[in-house]
Amino acid sequence: MKEYNFDKIVNRKGSNCIKWDQLKQTYGDDDLIPLWIADMDYEVAPEIVEAIKQRIEHQIYGYTFIPDSYYNAAINWFQKRFQWTVKKEWFEFAPGVVPGINIIIGAYTKPGDDVIIQTPVYHPFAKLIKDNGCSVIENPLRRNGNRYEMDFENLEKIITPRTRLMILCSPHNPVGRVWTKEELKKLGEICIKHNILIVSDEIHADIVYKPNTHTVFSSINEEFAQNSIVCTAPNKTFNIAGFKTANIIIPNEKLRKEYQIQADKLCIQGGSVPGDIAQEAAYSKGESWYQELMKYLDKNLEFSIDFFEKRIPKIKVIPPEGTYLLWLDCEELNMNENQLNNFFIKECKILLNEGIIFGKESKLFQRMNIATSKKVLQEALERIEKAVNKL
Repeated sequence: MKEYNFDKIVNRKGSNCIKWDQLKQTYGDDDLIPLWIADMDYEVAPEIVEAIKQRIEHQIYGYTFIPDSYYNAAINWFQKRFQWTVKKEWFEFAPGVVPGINIIIGAYTKPGDDVIIQTPVYHPFAKLIKDNGCSVIENPLRRNGNRYEMDFENLEKIITPRTRLMILCSPHNPVGRVWTKEELKKLGEICIKHNILIVSDEIHADIVYKPNTHTVFSSINEEFAQNSIVCTAPNKTFNIAGFKTANIIIPNEKLRKEYQIQADKLCIQGGSVPGDIAQEAAYSKGESWYQELMKYLDKNLEFSIDFFEKRIPKIKVIPPEGTYLLWLDCEELNMNENQLNNFFIKECKILLNEGIIFGKESKLFQRMNIATSKKVLQEALERIEKAVNKL
């Protein structure tokens, strides 16, 4: 197996990088350590770089189509990773999972319909629902110690005749849950009973820590497959979000045609030259890099949890089962949400995601991205420790 240097500190400034290049402009401080937006500070697999270089050397970048080799690479990856058998005709394109969910909401709802989300959850979901004229219906997750669970009893109560969709985040961002097959079955049965389409955002599916295993919602049984859409991409796994590619997988032919109609209305067609090349190379040649990435993330996770427990015990970590995101309970710092946000930016010199954006019940939480070098991560944690000790 090849060795990859995830310890390497890559200077991302000057590359039009949202994570690093907007610190001065937005926050007035270029010395912040940005551990917020969910991309990684690691160089991508060299196999991806080489594949893109070879295509770029052709020097003509005209209109393109997605080749069979692209689909085969993804199909083989899904089969190997999740024992999920996917057919080529199930694939639909979107320039990212978020745009894909936007197309889905537009395709299967009308203004005034209800869409359910489970807060605290990835914040663009609520915006997409509102932008399509629908109502956001929250089914908050229940916290049970250091673990969040779905509230199935409340879910049954909040469903109305106007409820059309439920957006499932699996694995869940930001709380890090990897839903068990039993949990997903229970959810699927409720949605079948009430004729609610499941839209499953599974972009973090590959980032799962042992002994947890990810179950693709549509793979559970044929009934669920016909009542669900899986949104996935190699973007989080292989750090290629900038190529704007995603796979919207729809086994149900009728639903697939409705998606196509909505995508055509928005002029969303095909992929891109570098995006197609990057995804195919990732899924067909990136296995070795991915395995090393997971080892590195696992060590970062263990280091971070241990650091908080031993040196910053006032901040409680919700241990993630998946994703490279930590969900931090900061209630014991005895601050309100504004004070908490200012504390991390002004005193810790760290930029995290403020919890309130994920749900009103999370105003005293912060989300922290640990997908960076060990050295940068350690410096960030030491900054937090020093600032907390001054309180």
